[in-house]
Amino acid sequence: MPTLRLKKLHYVALAICVALAAALAWAAATGAAGELLARTATYKEVTWLQLVPADWKPQERLDARKAALLQDGDALAKEMMRELREILDTAPTVAALDGDAVRMPGYVVALEQGKQGLTEFLLVPYYGACIHTPPPPANQIVHVVSRKPVKGFQTMSAVWVQGKLRTTRHTTSMGVSGYSMELARMEPYRPPAQ
Repeated sequence: MPTLRLKKLHYVALAICVALAAALAWAAATGAAGELLARTATYKEVTWLQLVPADWKPQERLDARKAALLQDGDALAKEMMRELREILDTAPTVAALDGDAVRMPGYVVALEQGKQGLTEFLLVPYYGACIHTPPPPANQIVHVVSRKPVKGFQTMSAVWVQGKLRTTRHTTSMGVSGYSMELARMEPYRPPAQ
């Protein structure tokens, strides 16, 4: 009797393997492999604060000058604004995150969008970022590219994105990003289950 039960388990395992192989072959043939992998892969949920190195303290460079005492038209105030923009655009990233498969929430700032959908955008941590000046620090902007256009999203849509995070800097008309991602999956934002 135990031998018969063992043979049945082997057949069940073989059937599962065949079904999985068929699904992967179909996905590869139809171009849905990335979508299938995105649904089955494990993504580490990342918060915006985790994108900022713990030892980055940009205010230290500006505090020494007592910015609060300056007037708007002051030449030193203009120089400090230029320096602040440089500090934010060169904000350091967390090297340990490079190459991680991540899932994170944010807001869309469309860069490339047509009738077929969205193909390139910035993911930002708060509503209105990059639309109003100044944009957030580079380590708080993710440049996202999708191989296939994604429909149903526009600028300031609240979303969850999944993909491989890279510490690659990009300069766009809307701001400088310290991270990039090739989009694997995108869905409307819903708060995490408690």
